[in-house]
Amino acid sequence: MMSEPRPDAAGLAALEARLRQDLAWLEWPAKSWVPRRTVDGVPVRDVVIVGGGMAGLAASAMLKRLGIDNQIVLDRASAGQEGPWVTYARMLTLRSPKELTGPAMGLPALTFRAFYEAQYGAEAWQRLDRAPRTLWMDYLVWYRKVLELPVHNEVTVERIEPRPDQLLAVDIRSPDGSRQILARHVVLATGRDGLGGPFVPEIAAPIDRRFWAHTADAIDFDRLKGKRVAVVGAGASAMDNAAVALEACAARLDLFIRRADIPRVNKFTGIGSQGVVHGFAGLSDDWKWRFLDHTIGAQTPPPRPSVLRVSAFPQARFHLASPISALEQRDGHVVVTTPKGRYATDFIIFGTGFKVDLALRPELGAFAPHIRFWRDRFPAPDGMANDELSSSPDLGDSFEFLEKVPGTCPALSRLHGFNYPATLSHGKLSGDIPAISEGADRLARGIVRRLFVEDRELHFANLKAFATPEIHGDEWTDADADAQREPVSTTSI
Repeated sequence: MMSEPRPDAAGLAALEARLRQDLAWLEWPAKSWVPRRTVDGVPVRDVVIVGGGMAGLAASAMLKRLGIDNQIVLDRASAGQEGPWVTYARMLTLRSPKELTGPAMGLPALTFRAFYEAQYGAEAWQRLDRAPRTLWMDYLVWYRKVLELPVHNEVTVERIEPRPDQLLAVDIRSPDGSRQILARHVVLATGRDGLGGPFVPEIAAPIDRRFWAHTADAIDFDRLKGKRVAVVGAGASAMDNAAVALEACAARLDLFIRRADIPRVNKFTGIGSQGVVHGFAGLSDDWKWRFLDHTIGAQTPPPRPSVLRVSAFPQARFHLASPISALEQRDGHVVVTTPKGRYATDFIIFGTGFKVDLALRPELGAFAPHIRFWRDRFPAPDGMANDELSSSPDLGDSFEFLEKVPGTCPALSRLHGFNYPATLSHGKLSGDIPAISEGADRLARGIVRRLFVEDRELHFANLKAFATPEIHGDEWTDADADAQREPVSTTSI
């Protein structure tokens, strides 16, 4: 059996040198150009990014590229733990093809492929099927380091509020205590649950929490050794959690799937193109809805390796057409009822996704009553009612939130939802790997435009005051300034 290749530190150092040269040739980052502000002696940040995962890093990098260096990225996790990759993501590899350039901003030396080949070689890249999940996290840590992005860890954003002076006040808590940051713009790069939290069916509410968890929770899988485990759902996270439970020696695993068959076709990925990336936002509302309603209705299949990872265990049982109709807690276990039978289980894992629910985001309490959702202005077409789409935020051109009632909260235009719920407004540009650079570019350009327009008087004053000459007057001789020269004759020829 072939051994795993060892990383080559010298190769990575050479890649970093090449990247520095590329950035220098391209004059990246651009020079800082936004005038600094202070309010009552407190410096104002041009942009605060909430979330230091892939989306937050891409947004920060793109803003820095465009000359916005007065920014800060805040993440509540410790360094190297940002996002889902080494926390609640439990797949062995990413589902995305390894060739996708992700957050690389068009720079070859910044891609995952360059990162991998620099350490393991081109032959190892050819043998690689998909990116290992933990190695992808290593790549993001490297990305943050080589671009010198201003990420601050173990910082929790507790509240964001509008101020009368058109700034946003961001209350934060860290190991150093609590304080407030002032910002002109705030970007919520907060992932799948960025505007809500995990979705768990109401049927679980009466069941003691020691008997169940959501796939986004921290789960002690070692505790499931020898236990009967139930997993609800057929998506990627459900399969991955089922596999980890089985690998932890669960005695039995029942996978309850509502549909009569596991989805098999990845619809949206199947039509992926630069046309979709850049054209989706230009669709009319009814066409956006039609595309995503069909995609959601078909559902995204779990990766084939994830399903095989589960079915490899003889104690795994797939129950199709088996929605859960009842849960009954008994002494030390729970009984699951479906149309096909009753099943005793010791622990249930819900792979039931996430929901938008601003009541679960206290940091957005000041804005929640004013945020406009699609349900507030767009009636679902006949036959296409969809709660997930109806609860999507209705966002502007640079991912900014819009007011439910115009004029009631103008500060919403300074708050940007660069997270998964933005999909209906912008397409899949803010939650997945394939087009995250394009999404970050759209976000950053919108913020840059806004900052320049708002500071137009200062920029115009700088224009008028600018007086550095490029020529000095000694580069030529005025032919008519020689006093010794005879006057030119005015006699007619």
